This record gives sequence, structure tokens and C-alpha cells, in this order.
Amino acid sequence: MNPSDGPSPELFWSTLTGFQHSAALKAAIELEVFTAIDNGSRSAAAIASATGAAERGIRILCDSLAVIGLLTKAGIDYSLTQDTAFFLSKKSPAYVGSVTDFIMSPTQRRGFDDLTDAVKRGGSNVTGEASLDPESPMWITFARAMMPMMRPAAEMIAARLGLDKDTKLKVLDIAAGHGIFGITVAQKYPNAEVYALDWKNVLAVAQENAECFNVASRFHQIAGSAFDTDFGGDYDVVLLPNFLHHFDPPTCETLVRKIGACLNADGKLMTLEFVPNDDRISPPSEALFALVMLAATPAGDAYTFDELKNMFESSGFSRNEHVPLDPLPQHLVVSMK
Repeated sequence: MNPSDGPSPELFWSTLTGFQHSAALKAAIELEVFTAIDNGSRSAAAIASATGAAERGIRILCDSLAVIGLLTKAGIDYSLTQDTAFFLSKKSPAYVGSVTDFIMSPTQRRGFDDLTDAVKRGGSNVTGEASLDPESPMWITFARAMMPMMRPAAEMIAARLGLDKDTKLKVLDIAAGHGIFGITVAQKYPNAEVYALDWKNVLAVAQENAECFNVASRFHQIAGSAFDTDFGGDYDVVLLPNFLHHFDPPTCETLVRKIGACLNADGKLMTLEFVPNDDRISPPSEALFALVMLAATPAGDAYTFDELKNMFESSGFSRNEHVPLDPLPQHLVVSMK
């Protein structure tokens, strides 16, 4: 029997050491290694000089990144891949390196350190207090770190509205965070007035972004909890990005009914979520997001389209369309009454 045909520990080993990969990526982002290479530094010595790090440290780090597939190596020279050049060099307008500030923050990692307990309990509360505290810095970190990663989805949602460019719109952006979803609609529709709802300290970040994108005069703040704060009414569009997965279905339905009450008869609810297939093990990114919710929330989940559809229908939305946003792992659900 060929030894290669027998049992192999490779999958176990690569999974157990996965944290080493993320740590290497985080270090490279913090040292701006990808930007240095993009600026022409190719050898370990040149990259070390550009980043202010030790040559030995850079050699080992860049070799590791090449093993992972984030760099390529020829002789002593390192090069960016197409993806790292696009997403991880600060010279690229699509740079998303800031996401490590949130995804790898101590608060987020703590949920996985306590994952065994979360499995036993069927949920976690390690970020519960921070999630509900209006003064918590966690969501400020989220707003500042995650905006670049969310911009492609925001652009796809704005394009999916499919309305005449000059249409007058009143838009509610729930749990606005960085504000990029409402901001992108305001950019595409010059007669859109956007009302962003979130905690007061988080909205300060959204306001900064609205000013940066030149839509501040049409960007309005509603400070408070999505469950307790009065939304106002007569909205043509409600944006609900990356929010329902934090809660159980009855809580989601409570919120969706509240949204329905503030939305015009022909208005649209645009929900962004990680939507796995019915088997719950595919596609990989969408399916694995349920684990993130197990580690981070008491009762959140990654909901299938059928589950979301049932929530929306029970809350008064009879028309629901599932729109995968390839190549992104997130999906759009467009709902109307």
C-alpha cells in the first residue's frame, strides 16, 4: 500500500495552526509589507529597510506568506499576487487591511477562546455587554475598520435599487456603522435623503465618512437602538446590512415588523446577510459564518434564504428575492410588502 493512500494528519495540522496564518497576515499588514513590495522593494533586505524591521524577521515572514499563497518568490525576490496587490497594498483604492483591527481584536478573538463553552451553552455572551452598550468602543472599531470591506456590497445594493437616477428617496440605514451603505445610495441618487441609525458615538464615524464622500448635507443621524428608537416614517428604502444574524428569529421578526410600519407601500427593504445553502455546509464562507455567531452572540446565526423568507413573510413582506452578490460571500434579500 502506498503511504500516500493512507490516513493523513495534514488537515488536522493545517486547521490547528490556522492562527499562525492569520498572525502572519496581521504582522504583514501592520508593517506595510505588501505596500513596500508594491513600491519596488523585492528582497528581504530591501523590504526590511522600507519597513524598519529586521531582515531576518522579514525573510521568515515573507517566506511564510509565500507558503500561504499571499506572496510569490523567485530567487531572493518577493512579488505580490493579483489579490494582494488589489486588497492589501495601500497604493490600491480597494485596500482592506484595516479589517484586521476588528476581526482580530481581543473582543472578537475571546469568543473563539471560549468556543467550547459556547457550544455547550448553544451561544455566547462574551461580547454581549459590549454589543449593547451605547458607549462601547467595539462598534467604533468596527465602523472605522470594516468600511473598505463593505464598499463593494454597498455599491451592488445601490445598483440593485434599479430606480431612475433623479428619483427622490427617503432612505433609512439601520445599524449604519461606517455609513457606507447609505452614503453609496446618496452618491448614486442625488435626490436621496439618508437617515442613519446607530449609537451616537458610532454615528460620528459615519458622519465623517459622509463628509469625505461629499453627501453630508443629505446625511441625517438617528441616535439609539434599532429596537427602541422611533424611526420616523414614509421611507422609500430601508437598508438592513449585517444585522439580523446577531439575533434569534423572533427578535428579527420584531424588528422587521417595525421596519414594515415605517416603509411606504411600494418601498423596498434591502437586507444584506451571509446566506448558506439549505445543507448549511455550503458555500464555505457563508456556512462558516454561523460559527462566528455562535462564538460572538447568545442566539445569532447564519440564516438560509428560506428562514429569512419565513421571517419576512411573517412580518408582512410577501415578496422576497434572493440575490447572491458574487464574488462576495454576502447575499442580498430584496423584500416588498
